[in-house]
Amino acid sequence: MAVFFTALRKPAHRRSAVVPSVVALFRSERFNPVFTGAGAQSAERRPRSSADPRPSVSLSNSLSREYKKSFILLQKEGSTVRWQLRISVCVSLPVLQVIRCKAAVAWEPGKPLCIEEVEVAPPKAHEVRIKVVASGVCHSDWAYLYECGKGMRTRPFPLVLGHEGAGMVESVGEGVCGFSPGDKVIPLFLPQCKECEFCLSPKTNLCSKNWEKTQQGVLEDGSSRFTCRGQQLYQFIGVGSFSEYTVVPEYNITKIHPDAPLDRVCLLGCGVSTGYGAALNTGKVETGSSCAVFGLGAVGLAAVMGCKAAGASRIIGVDINPDKMEISRKFGVTEFVNPKDHNKPIQEVLMELTGGGLDYCFECVGNVAVMRSALESCKAAWGTCVIVGWTELEEITLAPIDLLLGRTMKGSYFGGWKGVDSVPRLVEDYMSGRIMLDEFVTHTLSLEQINQAFDLMVSGKSVHSVIKM
Repeated sequence: MAVFFTALRKPAHRRSAVVPSVVALFRSERFNPVFTGAGAQSAERRPRSSADPRPSVSLSNSLSREYKKSFILLQKEGSTVRWQLRISVCVSLPVLQVIRCKAAVAWEPGKPLCIEEVEVAPPKAHEVRIKVVASGVCHSDWAYLYECGKGMRTRPFPLVLGHEGAGMVESVGEGVCGFSPGDKVIPLFLPQCKECEFCLSPKTNLCSKNWEKTQQGVLEDGSSRFTCRGQQLYQFIGVGSFSEYTVVPEYNITKIHPDAPLDRVCLLGCGVSTGYGAALNTGKVETGSSCAVFGLGAVGLAAVMGCKAAGASRIIGVDINPDKMEISRKFGVTEFVNPKDHNKPIQEVLMELTGGGLDYCFECVGNVAVMRSALESCKAAWGTCVIVGWTELEEITLAPIDLLLGRTMKGSYFGGWKGVDSVPRLVEDYMSGRIMLDEFVTHTLSLEQINQAFDLMVSGKSVHSVIKM
């Protein structure tokens, strides 16, 4: 690195004394300036406190791909500028290369994934390339592959699925603040740019930043960073974690505790956060209330865990798989009901069992018939039904009377969490023992066993599988 100084305001003492002190400042670990001016960004994206001891640096031009930067360094006492220097920095950095690695590729809908060697391009501006260490296998990955055009909208193929990953930063693109190679991170399918109307509102966790493009498997410039056999591969909802490396926008990633076990906290990238937050954030379960959770997969069990954390006194688990009875009790289910054991609709069973319905019901299947059953299982006067299961094309039918008397029906997306801010806290909750993750993982498999993970999931033999790269 070469550093050049130009005096803009003569210091009160000799410049020869200023320059060595500035150089020493650059070489010290304490140099972490606040940047202001054109092209500047604060890593924390918040106003600088008047008590902030860091030096104030005003940029005259932002860092370009030519690795040159000029800025002005000031030292003030009150409103008086003691000295002012323009500092030009020339940095020689290695050019990032394309990485060749393994990925599970969906070449077409309805067909098993194929393990291929793919190329992962370097991150562009405001992007981060991640070395994926582990990825959970979510039901949504299976559904977009095998129910494409049925319950789910068709996504572009060929496609790298996976959206529940965790890994380490390999490299960063121009303009990225707050991430460095080696940082442990979780990529997020739901961005948090902290600038759009949604991000600035406490009413939602949605974010409009580049939303439509990532839903189509591309990044901000309209392309993905994956290629294979000379063909572009789309990356599922902007993530694509069934690959040893991936590239995501900087607002679709969050830094987590350096000691976090990546093969466990990857579950917080989707399923566990979704169910747990549905109870705490969306449903706002109250102490002493009664709850029912329909579907006891990973999302449903996480919803059970959330109901228990909120202080619910009665939690009824509903599932057609009898093996889920014992598993669900670990997470807080107090009673288990199998609809197959009854010759009447499940809502009638639950109304009789509870003497008039439940305070909260959570649908964690993604089936419109079950959604109606969940609503009709709620207390007529104030029951709340939260739709957590994911489906896109099917339509739900309701009788108006089911709502007119006072029931509420609402949806929950990613559990209502603003991911960049909230997921690191959930990681620390796991590390301190306040939430469970280990109990969700029933199978740990290699990338080559990804299709086996799908088979285990749809057969009901697993709660959650984790792919270790």
